[in-house]
Amino acid sequence: MITNRRPAAEESNLYFKTYIDKVNDEDIFQILSDQKQTTIDFLESIPVEKHDYAYVSGKWTLKEVLLHIMDTERVFAYRALRIGRNDKTPLPGFEQDDYIAYTNSIKRSMRSIIDEYKSIRDCTLTLLSSYDDTNLDRIGKASGHAVSVRALFFIVAGHEVHHIDVIKERYL
Repeated sequence: MITNRRPAAEESNLYFKTYIDKVNDEDIFQILSDQKQTTIDFLESIPVEKHDYAYVSGKWTLKEVLLHIMDTERVFAYRALRIGRNDKTPLPGFEQDDYIAYTNSIKRSMRSIIDEYKSIRDCTLTLLSSYDDTNLDRIGKASGHAVSVRALFFIVAGHEVHHIDVIKERYL
């Protein structure tokens, strides 16, 4: 059982506060669970002609934005696994543009991306459901900054909200 509460300010660095602030509730399991279906419904509604669209030359395509959301969730869930299991090893950052360069997005169908998104979110939810407050309150170091496991899950949710908003504003 976990206590539903938002991460305290000292549980992440200022950069991630932007994402945490996009999460409007305290029940992170319910938020991530509800977000899954909402995002799937949204992605399934996007017209095919927009899938490989970039709003400006040199910007990511819509599919690349989705794959970035998914890569980030994987990385942050991995951090949550390591820190939650009391691994004291400082975890490195990751360069999002390097990851995007190797997603093969142009060869991917939206259906395959949605299916992968579902799998990733299910894994994130399974990890979260295995944790209690002791796990969630653990603080480790990632990208050179202290971060709690609880904050990592909130960042996953808020990061997705941020990028879905960008898609709605600039891609559709």
